[in-house]
Amino acid sequence: MLFENLSERLQATFKKLRGHGKLTEDDVNQAMREVRMALLEADVNFKVVKSFIEKVKERAIGQEVLETLTPAQVVIKIVDEELTALMGGETARIEIAPQPPTVIMMAGLQGAGKTTSAGKLALMFKKQGKKPLLVAADIYRPAAIKQLQVLGGQLDVPVFSLPEGNSAVRIAQDAVEFAKSHLHDIVIIDTAGRLHVDEALMKELKDIRQSVSPHEILLVVDAMTGQDAVHVAETFHETLTIDGVVLTKLDGDARGGAALSIKAVTGCPIKFIGVGEKLDPLEPFHPDRMASRILGMGDVLSLIEKAQSTFDLEETQKMEKKLRKADFTLDDFLSQMQQVKKLGSLDSILGMIPGMGGLKKQLAGQELDLDGKEIRRIEAIIRAMTPKERADISIINGSRRKRIAAGSGTRVQDVNKLLKQFGEMRKMMKKMKKQMGNGKRGMGMPSLPNLPFKMPFMR
Repeated sequence: MLFENLSERLQATFKKLRGHGKLTEDDVNQAMREVRMALLEADVNFKVVKSFIEKVKERAIGQEVLETLTPAQVVIKIVDEELTALMGGETARIEIAPQPPTVIMMAGLQGAGKTTSAGKLALMFKKQGKKPLLVAADIYRPAAIKQLQVLGGQLDVPVFSLPEGNSAVRIAQDAVEFAKSHLHDIVIIDTAGRLHVDEALMKELKDIRQSVSPHEILLVVDAMTGQDAVHVAETFHETLTIDGVVLTKLDGDARGGAALSIKAVTGCPIKFIGVGEKLDPLEPFHPDRMASRILGMGDVLSLIEKAQSTFDLEETQKMEKKLRKADFTLDDFLSQMQQVKKLGSLDSILGMIPGMGGLKKQLAGQELDLDGKEIRRIEAIIRAMTPKERADISIINGSRRKRIAAGSGTRVQDVNKLLKQFGEMRKMMKKMKKQMGNGKRGMGMPSLPNLPFKMPFMR
């Protein structure tokens, strides 16, 4: 999970602070030394760390903080505000041109995920009701054009390309004209990358910029390269004057140093983040929400937004009716599991819920991994049952359990465990039905056996 190590270190540091009734200057200094080490271990740029610690100490050692009734909370608030400022303060968004099309040029080194990010960006705009056009201007990498065309086909987004022999500049120019005549309001140009920054790459990018005057130049960088990502951003910004950064593979970087350093070093905001290889839309980067997650305060807003865009409203309403009738079956449970899976890994979900970041270790003892294996096992067990068994678990006797275990490639103990958990969940739902009848209703959160979430339909 992103920032996992940093988050654990900072939370441990602030837990010590909370143990003090009143804080002394020495208490704050000691805490800041630990924060400094935590940030450096997270691969945050040294100069950025030094500046950050100085700002926090300057605010935290003031008498108005040390003399408050809850000084530790005030210090945490200061760190939260400074982390937010460090990552850009406000959410940076794409500037849409007053006269379409809005031209967005994607730049970056080879392997950073530029082509995939172009597709994810197109999907984001498509979901917003716009009509994007992808442009295959990477004429050097083998199969780059084909890759973009395959992505476009999956997303149902047209891809503009020209026959071999045309320059990237010509492709970009013709694409913009095509967009104007075919009423595309967004043009996303996928440019070539190299394994390293070189003069030929920069010259071509500058030529494209000069020929089509893009409204936005987005640099795609791989978060897993750490400080190298920051150096790449510096170099591209000096040459191209980029407008924002797309940070990819963020879920693969437990340290997060690039996310904390790029804005401070380059002055360019992180506008989007990419997680996973699935064709999900790029996620806007919210500095305030990310700071809250780092400090263990969760990111409920992002979870709610993700749930709203993921859950099928019609299906949710059907499930609510079934709940009211106490008619919830394993088929319904499987349907809900499919919706929950769309939210991403349980690891990422837990990180968005205040106070749940530490639950991951507790769940390890319950044999419930957070990478989807447990969910796939549950699905296999349910699918190995007959329709009658899924509708009424009371008919599942010993011989049926053996058959289901054999059919799902699991153990009888696994089948027993699922049936027990599902039975307990149904009992809980009956209790909730009574509460709902009394006008008490829960918050809409996804649910899994033995986890502290409610099902999507429990709004």
